[in-house]
Amino acid sequence: MRHFLIDTDTASDDAVALVMALNYPDIKIEAITLVAGNVSLAQGLQNALYTIELCGQKIPTYKGAAQPLLRPLKTAQFVHGQDGMGDIGLELSGRQADDGNAIDVIIDTIKAFPHELELVTLGPLTNIALALAKAPEIAPLVKQCTIMGGVGKGHGNITPVSEFNIWVDPEAARMVFDSGMKMKMVGWDISRNHACIDEALHKEIRSIGTALATFCMDIQNVVKNFATTTSKLPGFDLPDPIAMAIALDHNVATLTEELYVEVIIADGVTRGQTVVDHTGVLQKTPNMEVVFEASREQFLTMLKSAVK
Repeated sequence: MRHFLIDTDTASDDAVALVMALNYPDIKIEAITLVAGNVSLAQGLQNALYTIELCGQKIPTYKGAAQPLLRPLKTAQFVHGQDGMGDIGLELSGRQADDGNAIDVIIDTIKAFPHELELVTLGPLTNIALALAKAPEIAPLVKQCTIMGGVGKGHGNITPVSEFNIWVDPEAARMVFDSGMKMKMVGWDISRNHACIDEALHKEIRSIGTALATFCMDIQNVVKNFATTTSKLPGFDLPDPIAMAIALDHNVATLTEELYVEVIIADGVTRGQTVVDHTGVLQKTPNMEVVFEASREQFLTMLKSAVK
């Protein structure tokens, strides 16, 4: 049995990632922690708890940071809809988080499963940075931290060079990237290149006919328009689900490299850029396993299996 803790700013793609984890064999999700990002902390909590309920499970779920370390919160509701779940009329209110603070839960859970706990981060890294600041000794105790964030190679989705999760709280991302924790970065380029769902595939997955298949496809209602018009993709992409697939089965990542990655914290178009030292010109010790290629076929098999 593998032990997971998932940190999320639950909107439409996070929800699909949660469905994949909740329905994967031999995984015990010890906790789900919420951070502000795609939507407000309160909205993200409702979205996560709704998704957990739909999977027929109950996982300890905790509220964390409601804003970035040093900056005002900028959400992505223009991408995911006002409720973050495609604005399709889901009942996303009235659910309660478990008692406790996400930061303490992250620290305590890592210490409870030293060298066994696997972190998966699907949103800004604020909660993880705060946990590391409070208890830096946890960094070497994490078995693996899979980060959906940044760009390994290519352009960004919120600025020409930056990915949204890192852009929201670049100071937190820099703290995490510099922590010495064992980390794997699944950038937006992996989603764009290997996890794009065109109209035919959308219909195919939805036609599986289960409540989960319908849910996972219908909540992409708003993001589909953004992805095709602004990101210029042939359909909507699923960044968090392919990161989750790689966390669940490391073989989904078919090409990775240990490299040094630095997060830019300046303002302007480079805010949140993940500068990957591909050639080692900086002569710095690698701090990140960067994913460059992934198996689209294996990802889609896992996605379809999760919603059956």
